[in-house]
Amino acid sequence: MAIDGTYTITQSSPHGERSSKLTLKSDGDSLSGTYEGPQGQQPFSGGTVSGNDVAWSVQMSSPMGEMKLEFKGTVIGDKISGQVQMGSFGSSAFQGTRA
Repeated sequence: MAIDGTYTITQSSPHGERSSKLTLKSDGDSLSGTYEGPQGQQPFSGGTVSGNDVAWSVQMSSPMGEMKLEFKGTVIGDKISGQVQMGSFGSSAFQGTRA
């Protein structure tokens, strides 16, 4: 599908801009992949695809404990953008391009 691939994404955080690597794999309306950020690599499954819209979540370990990151975004061509809910730290925008 058109959303499958590896992306380099940037998101804002309370500690500044963070770059991450994201790999997406769709199967019908299901989404899985891996998210590799400053706290390591985390596989995920159970995400969703609806047209160009995608959503997934990952559970990450941080110096302050476990945190669930909930992503919602849109893929258009080789670009992805959206919002990520970062546990109790609120939400921020993310954007990226296919690697």
